Parts: sequence; structure tokens; C-alpha cells
Amino acid sequence: MKPAERQRQIAEIVEAVGVCGYDDLATRLQVSAMTIRRDVEQLARAGRVIKTLGGVQKAASGDLYESDLRSRLLERRGEKRAIARRALDMLTGPCTVFLDGGTSCLELARLLAAERSGLTVVTNSALACLELGKSKDNMTVGIGGQYDAQSASFVGPSAEESTGKFFVDLAFVSTKGLIADEGTYESAIATFHIKQIIARQSSKVVLLIDHSKFGRRALSKVLDISQISCVVTDDAAPLADLHAVRREGCEVLIAPFAARAAGAHSGEAEAANAL
Repeated sequence: MKPAERQRQIAEIVEAVGVCGYDDLATRLQVSAMTIRRDVEQLARAGRVIKTLGGVQKAASGDLYESDLRSRLLERRGEKRAIARRALDMLTGPCTVFLDGGTSCLELARLLAAERSGLTVVTNSALACLELGKSKDNMTVGIGGQYDAQSASFVGPSAEESTGKFFVDLAFVSTKGLIADEGTYESAIATFHIKQIIARQSSKVVLLIDHSKFGRRALSKVLDISQISCVVTDDAAPLADLHAVRREGCEVLIAPFAARAAGAHSGEAEAANAL
């Protein structure tokens, strides 16, 4: 594991639990305590954590995330990380990509900053810009406009006009719901026009969607299923919906998560029973 990825995981663990010891982090990440200390030192210098006696605690922050957004960021985070990891495999060389303001795309932005180079990333997401800005190996193009606090993204006429000027190889988008033989649905009117525009401007549209979004309609239909080239989802997605999506001509990529999580829980149970 690269130091940047390990440090990202440390920061996320500390954010989740508040305070954590060096030995605990070393066990979780399967590295030495000395390696953890070096990583924590770098994180502390960047102001991302605070060093304590024998461990680390999360840094105080002004909290960039609104409460509603924070809850969405934490919802099914494991699945979203797995989906982002699977989507990352699609990016093997220099190209231009678009990321929307969805939480799965935010997880992908973190991976791009840590593990990819030579990309040009266009996004209307303020949070994605912050994540991508942690690396100098890619060029980030931010689309400006009216700020939408609910999605931490830029929307409105000026953002839509700017989006229409870009052509990308891959557009990674999220959704509120997907009906397999129809398309995607959204409730947030402010953001879905951006998705419609970039879908027309991209060579390939890739939908990042966790299993809970299948079979759900929302206020407005945004993308027709014919506009989506590839669907990346987790392994708990309904099989009937996956077959239906394939029948519509979409490629389907499955991110392993449920089976792996079940295996981890099984291992923990076996260890507990052995005590």
C-alpha cells in the first residue's frame, strides 16, 4: 500500500472513532507502529490530525460538510469505496474525465489523487476539487457557478454553460435511482442539468451506483438507459436488474464487497469462538 493511501485510511479511521492508538492503527493496517508514527507525523503537519501521547485524535475543523451531506457521505461508505476502486481500474492511462457531486464520485476522486497521474479531471463538485487538489499529478478543472450547499456542487446557468464547453473521454456520474429499462432518476433539480449536458459531451458515461438505488424512481428522469455505457455497482445488486441493464446494452462491472465483508465477519466470529 502506498503511503498516501495508508495516510488517507488513517485519517478516515481517526475521523470515525475520534481517538486511536498507534498499535491499534498498526494492527488495522497491518504495518509496523513505526510506519504509523511516520504517517501520523505527516498528517499532523498537514493539520489533518492531532498527535497525542501514544496515539492520534481527529483535528478540530470548521466542518466543510453540511449535516445532510455528511450523513450521505457516511451512508454505505464501504460499498461506495468498493465501487470507486472498481471504477479506478477503467483509468489506465492519460485521459479526460468528469466527476459529478455524488458521494461515490467523491470516493473516486480520493483514489485518483492517491493512485493516478496524467489525468485531466473536470468537476462541478467543490469537495472533489479539494480531494483532487491533494495531488499535483493530475490537472483539475473546476466548473463554477451558483453554489448548491446540499450537494456541495456548483450549478445554475453559468455552470451549465461551462459544462457544455468540455468534451471528456469518461463521465462518471451518480444517481438517486435507476430503473433498468428506463434510466436514471433524480430529486435535486439543481444538479441534474449538469449530468444531462455532460452525457452529451462524453465518449462514455459510467454510472456509479450502489445496490440500494436499483428499482427506485425519483422526481425527474435524467438520463435514458441508452446514454449509459457502463454501470459499476456492488455485489449485492439485484440480479434481475443487472440482467435487465445488460439487455439494454450496458456493460456491468461488479465491485466485490458483500462477500468480502461477510468473510471478514466470519473470521471475527471464528476468532471470538476460539477464545
